Amino acid sequence: MAQTIKPAQTAAMAALVSAYASEVAKRRLTTMFGMVVLVICLALAAWAAEVKPWVFYDHIGNFTRYIKGLFILDSGAWVWTSPREWFWGLGRWSSQLLDTLLMAYVGTLLGALCGFVLCFFSCRNLVHSVWLRTVMRRLLEFGRTVPDIVFALIFVGAFGLGPVPGVLAIAMHTTGAMGKLFAEVVENIDMKPVEGIASVGGTWLQQIRFAVLPQVQSNFASYALLRFEINVRSAGVLGFVGAGGIGTTLLVAIRKFYASDVSAILIMLVATVMLIDYGTEKLRYYLIGQESRR
Repeated sequence: MAQTIKPAQTAAMAALVSAYASEVAKRRLTTMFGMVVLVICLALAAWAAEVKPWVFYDHIGNFTRYIKGLFILDSGAWVWTSPREWFWGLGRWSSQLLDTLLMAYVGTLLGALCGFVLCFFSCRNLVHSVWLRTVMRRLLEFGRTVPDIVFALIFVGAFGLGPVPGVLAIAMHTTGAMGKLFAEVVENIDMKPVEGIASVGGTWLQQIRFAVLPQVQSNFASYALLRFEINVRSAGVLGFVGAGGIGTTLLVAIRKFYASDVSAILIMLVATVMLIDYGTEKLRYYLIGQESRR
């Protein structure tokens, strides 16, 4: 038997459809307004930064020619036709690349240790003194706000050329970055173990050791490994200001237009970072997996 729809039901459905169409129209209007605001802000930013697309279009050929020149030897042949000539300085470059890796390693280790110590004093759930938290947070902000290349310039002026300024610059910037990340991890822990140790007379350090660290140590290690990847790239750039490592040789090659040397050094850097990224990624997943199985 056919069923008929009552007029009241039809009117209610029509009202719902109308309300839905109205909400969709409002959402579309909001989206369009947001897009207009975005375009206006983008245009103002381009005007303030003096962005000139036509200049980019006119000179894009220079960029592509330079990229092509990186893969051409002085003899005019492609670099892959003579790998021995292309990587003629492999021994010296490998030694300098090792210096860069050691700079990144030592700088990351020092920065992670300093960030590890300072992070606990900037956590709201562990430190009740507003002044102490504020001072610690401002110190960490200073460390991660100042670019590491600026720190390197300062330390080069103080200690001279070499890897020491690079290590100190990486350590300073890593302290600020790691301290912030570590503090965020600590502020999201379960406070019940901390309260339990405090209730039986445990000191503040004992609360950190037996209630906080077991919850955060895998995340701390994961962040430190991730930072090491970043610092390897940073250490390569710090050589531009005389902080040692492969960056100094790369800068000389760029300034003297040794195009094939530039490409060879860049390939070594990229390959090294890719291997480090792969290894640290596997290690991070292992640590996180171990933590989830506890």
